[in-house]
Amino acid sequence: MISRDDLTGLVLAGGQGRRMGGRDKGLEPFAGRPLVTHAVDRLRGAVAEVLINANRHLDAYAELADRVIEDAEAGYQGPLMGIYSGLRAATTPWVVVVPCDSPALPRDLVDRLVVGIDDHAIAVAFDGERHHPVVALIRTSLADDLAAALAAGERKIDRWYARHGWADVDVSDCPEAFANLNTDDEKRRLERALSEEPSARGGKEPSARAETRSP
Repeated sequence: MISRDDLTGLVLAGGQGRRMGGRDKGLEPFAGRPLVTHAVDRLRGAVAEVLINANRHLDAYAELADRVIEDAEAGYQGPLMGIYSGLRAATTPWVVVVPCDSPALPRDLVDRLVVGIDDHAIAVAFDGERHHPVVALIRTSLADDLAAALAAGERKIDRWYARHGWADVDVSDCPEAFANLNTDDEKRRLERALSEEPSARGGKEPSARAETRSP
């Protein structure tokens, strides 16, 4: 059984925020505080350490996590580079990955991923229609394999996952919780929706149902 002490939380906040005019998305205000803090909240208490992967405003992010890590290679190379950087920095056998721009993630997300991974090295949230590849549980020992894939030019998360096979973790009871925010309009709409439903999401029991994905 994977315990809290086996887990590092990793929030991906290293993007360029192009669809928000180049602003640092993780630090955008949402419901009265920085957007990234909502993702951090889903990890606090469920993991041994919380890391934020960021490539600017490092001092601001340092106040919100145990550690801030930059991409291992410069140039904004995408979330797969952020995942690699987190795997390399983690001191635990497992890393829970979440994006900085999904503030409505289930409060029991970590439990769901742990229950659903079974004997796989990767577990990915699946809402019944689509995967959410940046909501995942990944074995830290895959860092070297990912380094080789990146060196070969791979930048697609799902293609790298498929090299190892993965478990689908059923989150079909709350697909709306995995919406990510890319524009100001999306941010305002979700703020309104959450303010109208203060008890939305977070109290459900984790689902143990998982499906195997093979290369």
